Amino acid sequence: MILPLFYVDDIIKRSLAEDINYVDVATDYLIPENQRDKAYLLAKQDGVICGLEIAMRVFTLLDDTFSFVLHFKDGDSVKKGDVIAEYEGKTVFLLKGERTALNLLQQLSGVATATAKAVEGVKGTKAQITDTRKTVPTLRALQKYAVTCGGGKNHRFNLSDAAMLKDNHIDAGGGIKNAVASLKKKIGHTVKIEVETRNIDEVKEALDAGADIIMLDNMSLEEMKTAVEVINGRALAEASGGITPENVREVAETGVDIISLGAITHSVKAMDISMKMVK
Repeated sequence: MILPLFYVDDIIKRSLAEDINYVDVATDYLIPENQRDKAYLLAKQDGVICGLEIAMRVFTLLDDTFSFVLHFKDGDSVKKGDVIAEYEGKTVFLLKGERTALNLLQQLSGVATATAKAVEGVKGTKAQITDTRKTVPTLRALQKYAVTCGGGKNHRFNLSDAAMLKDNHIDAGGGIKNAVASLKKKIGHTVKIEVETRNIDEVKEALDAGADIIMLDNMSLEEMKTAVEVINGRALAEASGGITPENVREVAETGVDIISLGAITHSVKAMDISMKMVK
């Protein structure tokens, strides 16, 4: 896990507080506080696992006697029926942490699995699969970490990382030429400028203005092919909008350098994983 522990812990603590609140009326009144049990995580479908250490951290924060063994690591492919991890601890905390641990693990594994599918879809082309800022609020860094576990790359993490001029920026800023020129006078030398374009004329304008990256937004395959020819390596070409697992290969074959997909974070289906107590 490459994420800062304080960041992960903050998310976990807020999630636990949301779920447990004051008391677990089932667990606290049923299970003796010193009872101990063993449990394991079971994959109920094929996929790419992500968030294992994060899930284990949930139980560690609740129970300082908790111990675990991981049978896979983040980024590994698992099959339906695989035992992903085994662990032991105080039963009350295994039960109280179950949903928070699974929510995070299933969500991140879903992102990693969806990303891996997209990456496989463009294999053999030069296109790279990246995420977007269309993430679940407060979970962005976790989701972007999951994208890397699935073999994808990260687009900007936030508005400070790069200057992206989308349609509303362009319309409000007096057009592509004026907007890019104004930015170049103010931004630092390490900041790149990306311009969202809607047609070939805008592609040419963004290129002439000196954009580093040109986004081809919701263009047809033929338009994207033409745009790549016009750009001719003078800027990075990024395809975005309306891209699905079904057409991602065709998009990659237009010659674009980057394909950014919001769906791998904002519309992903959680991977089916269960926690089972050892009887």
